[in-house]
Amino acid sequence: MAGELSMTIEADFPLYVVADEESGDVLVAAEEVERFFVNPEEESSEVVFLRAHEVHTGRRRTEDAVLKIVNRRREKVGEYSIGRVMLGNTGMKSADSKISSISYRFFGNRCEYPAAAKIWRRWASGVALEKGEWLQWPASQHSAWLHVVQNAWFTSNHRAARYGGEGVAYLDGFHMSTKSGFFCALGEAVNGPGGYFGSNLDGLADCISSSSGEGLPMKIIWQNFRTSQELLDRAFMESTMKVMREFDVDVAIH
Repeated sequence: MAGELSMTIEADFPLYVVADEESGDVLVAAEEVERFFVNPEEESSEVVFLRAHEVHTGRRRTEDAVLKIVNRRREKVGEYSIGRVMLGNTGMKSADSKISSISYRFFGNRCEYPAAAKIWRRWASGVALEKGEWLQWPASQHSAWLHVVQNAWFTSNHRAARYGGEGVAYLDGFHMSTKSGFFCALGEAVNGPGGYFGSNLDGLADCISSSSGEGLPMKIIWQNFRTSQELLDRAFMESTMKVMREFDVDVAIH
């Protein structure tokens, strides 16, 4: 299955690139990173890059760093604003001239979704996403999948809007056991595999309002709606339907 394969993808190219945002200078480009995708309660500021292809040891710090997720062609597929970073320890070079490890102190943001590291490897693999692929990941990781979807969507200069030419989106209540799962399903139904259409109710309202007047009127066919009511928070469901009614989305419940 594609989802199972995606969890075992190993990057043999510099997937993670830290650069100075103003000058574009690359500080480090490495295949893997540790301690960046972490639980919020983890406090260590040291981030370690493994199998570094490129290191700018002449520049030990920057006040405005970005961490880019890139594919094999060095095309950016995701990005995090980091802020101040400072070079730490540098490991030894291996036979293939890659530096085994190099650490930086990150004084700014890190990603609070540990599973996002595996999902970014899938995103950068160059293999097209499949319909329903997000369902092949555990429900506990759907929030991480949604995080990657949102980050990648805006990194690729998409707007919070409907891009699909079809006016009908199909949802199945059996597939949405969490709020994150609902937004994963909705984003795919509206904008295709890997598509974004909100990550919370405010984001949903932005996407619907931005899509008003573009193409066909939007209609949602919601199958197994009662199952959604049972699996998701009832207040959330009521708020979701209120947002859709507010922007005249036609919802057909089955």
